[in-house]
Amino acid sequence: MDDERAPREAGQGDRLGAEWETHRPAVFGVAYRLLGSVADAEDVAQDVWLRAAGSDLREVDDLRAWLVTVAARRSYDILKSARVRREAYVGPWLPEPLLTGPDASEPVLVDESVSAAMLLVMEELTPPERVAFVLHDVFELDFGRIAEVLDVSVPAARQLASRARRRVAKAKQSAPRAPKAERERVLATFRAAYQSGDLAGLVRLLDPDAVYVTDGGGKVSAARKLIHGGERIAEVMVRVGRQWQVDRIDLLEVGGELSLVCYRHGRIYSVDTVQITDGRITAYRRVINPDKLSHL
Repeated sequence: MDDERAPREAGQGDRLGAEWETHRPAVFGVAYRLLGSVADAEDVAQDVWLRAAGSDLREVDDLRAWLVTVAARRSYDILKSARVRREAYVGPWLPEPLLTGPDASEPVLVDESVSAAMLLVMEELTPPERVAFVLHDVFELDFGRIAEVLDVSVPAARQLASRARRRVAKAKQSAPRAPKAERERVLATFRAAYQSGDLAGLVRLLDPDAVYVTDGGGKVSAARKLIHGGERIAEVMVRVGRQWQVDRIDLLEVGGELSLVCYRHGRIYSVDTVQITDGRITAYRRVINPDKLSHL
């Protein structure tokens, strides 16, 4: 029996080995969009690889769709249990930063759905809505596969995706994405003001109704409540900058958008993503939880 099985396994391994690197960004990408965690997405990708290596893929016509479906099913299981863990999380929760662009070590399909702002919008969806939206609107899987992942009927899967799409569209309309050139200009000016401790300069770049969110996860000192108001945020940032003595600030692409990466003693101290509207920062999100930065 071993001799009869060997040719099938060899052929299967050849196909998977040849196509895995092509499809891995999609496998990792669907898991990251569903979970908001680089570490969890990497674990899912490894699980999918092991599942695929032990499966007979000769009858699989669309390997990408098969792999993405397996990744989504595993992520859905994790996502349902993650809701319980989030309730015990210390302070505000933000998605784990994912470097994209030329600085990325992890290849991933990049679009608006990997941005911190969009991941936070999707965090407000129910797990089934999030899965239906990501699989259909981002990865273009048919509703038959989505229904299998969610264990619902095809009409129910359609309804879940439609409901999620309306909520995402409403959020995008209320906080439209700033043009790339405007983002570059605002962040470059903000970085210069922050590095020099220019309080007035920071206030000019922050919307009067801006909100500041810090994710320390209880691992480091961080504000456990949102800070509101441009002047108040600027004061906090200048004080923190002096206290922690940031070495330098790089402008790097995170989640498909230019962001601020701050260093202390040669190591990453924070990854800061922002929402910009009409030339001013309306939301400033800072991840300083070391567990969320270790992969960087």
